[in-house]
Amino acid sequence: MNTFLLALFLLFYGDTSICQKVARPNIVMVMSDAFDGRLSFEPGSRVVQLPYLNYIRELGSTFLNAYTNSPICCPSRAAMWSGQFVHLTQSWNNYKCLDASTTTWMDYLEKNGYHTKMMGKLDYTSGSHSVSNRVEAWTRDVQFLLRQEGRPVSQLVGNMSTVRIMRRDWRNTDKATRWIHQTAASSQQPFALYLGLNLPHPYKTASLGPTAGGSTFRTSPYWLRKVSSELVSVPKWLPLTAMHPVDYYSTFTKNCSGSFTEEEVRSIRAFYYAMCAEADAMLGQVIAALRETGLLNNTVLIFTADHGELAMEHRQFYKMSMFEGSSHVPLLIMGPGLKSGLQVDRLVSLVDLYPTVLDIAGIPAIGNLSGQSLLPLLSTSSGFSKKQPADWVFSEYHGCNANASTYMLRSGRWKYITYADGLSVPPQLFDLTRDKDELHNVVLKFPHVQVHLDKLLRSVVDYPEVSAAVHYYNKKAFSEWQRSLGRNYSQVIANLRWHIDWQNDVLANERAIEKWLHGHSQGRPKPSRGPKQNLNMWPLFSKVNYLMRLREFCTAVFDFILNGTNLSRVVWCCS
Repeated sequence: MNTFLLALFLLFYGDTSICQKVARPNIVMVMSDAFDGRLSFEPGSRVVQLPYLNYIRELGSTFLNAYTNSPICCPSRAAMWSGQFVHLTQSWNNYKCLDASTTTWMDYLEKNGYHTKMMGKLDYTSGSHSVSNRVEAWTRDVQFLLRQEGRPVSQLVGNMSTVRIMRRDWRNTDKATRWIHQTAASSQQPFALYLGLNLPHPYKTASLGPTAGGSTFRTSPYWLRKVSSELVSVPKWLPLTAMHPVDYYSTFTKNCSGSFTEEEVRSIRAFYYAMCAEADAMLGQVIAALRETGLLNNTVLIFTADHGELAMEHRQFYKMSMFEGSSHVPLLIMGPGLKSGLQVDRLVSLVDLYPTVLDIAGIPAIGNLSGQSLLPLLSTSSGFSKKQPADWVFSEYHGCNANASTYMLRSGRWKYITYADGLSVPPQLFDLTRDKDELHNVVLKFPHVQVHLDKLLRSVVDYPEVSAAVHYYNKKAFSEWQRSLGRNYSQVIANLRWHIDWQNDVLANERAIEKWLHGHSQGRPKPSRGPKQNLNMWPLFSKVNYLMRLREFCTAVFDFILNGTNLSRVVWCCS
């Protein structure tokens, strides 16, 4: 009789979790920073040796279309830890993210009997990052154009025996492996361990002073030999005058509008890949500790990243962009009861990790979560999700190095990117099956696709309203910061990361800020009197907007004649 009851219990409830209510698995997540997700599968995985990513790929599942929900450190991690899109938590930039009291999935694991530990880079709460970083985000609507970063460079250090370049990450990895050996191995509870790495994020450029950002790609010959130099490509670039205005702003503020030789570009990319190899070795050390303690067979291991790295694609480095190099992240999962050697095509994003982790632990997900559990895709059992999976993925960006709030919807072959209120800045549409390099904006060629995707996007987020909220926040936050400085304001703002260009016309830059803060209209950003590369891209905005309105008008009239509908769209196009 008892056997019969147990069988009934397993029949009805056994598929709800891989832990099956008996021996809940341990959970280990390693999250790197700025790791291009395309390196986790073919053909990108050929360019650099990543043996431990390959290990997870062979024994677990690899998501081929995983995306960040915001391509910058703190907001992206805020989405992962909260399970919510960043506009829902108002995680606008690296300074404005989650409250420290926010309940994360790690908190739920602890409340439900897990022994938890978080180490290394967390970076999901408000108040961190440099003053420059936050001021640049606040003032992105101001009518000036200033370089905010150091020019990207590569730097070779050490010799063939120099292994530990990013010492802080290695120290945290050592702490994590000691914790596995000394604490996890003897725990009577299932455990959950999170290790955050800074690699392969570029290093600060020391020669630029204490306010410098990370523009140095640093490695040693030991790691560089892991890179197949013959496979390191030099990406194609559009001419500066043909770039989308927001992309041009990003290129200029990232100090990439000058001349670069092919050798420089190839070197930066090769060094970046070598930095990925070093991060992979840290993952390997964690895997080794789990194996040595006999914990690996009962541990779900997750590897991912907060965002990618452009590494000179689209004439940019860093992230802050919806192009694939910046927004595509790795996501690999292996563990007991999970499929091996699986490649998942489904579109997913970092908000899916919250419900997935809880599902693995057999904990019901509660609250208004933006993602869905991925466990039904991975489990070897016959369980299935009752919720219809979304056929799209969403990302947004509101921080520095982009002069408009940016929204991306990926659906099928299409990637749709729109900005601000959807009217003042032209959108972009890329066909990723035919244009993997994202060099051909086909929004005018496929108006029906743009209309469909924009409607779908607006069902996810009222993006004009969100953009207005960010604009209001930026002014309010900057005004409070300005008042807090008193008489020191002019000196402080002049010595941020943009100090070289700021000195070209100090008074004009200060006046531009005052006009933005107190003027009757928002105005249109334009370059300050500075480097010769400065181009006023706003005429391009006007021309493209004219073409967009003309296209919308023709489509609306055609639709009205055929179907008798959309007269309001005709009126809107004439406004």
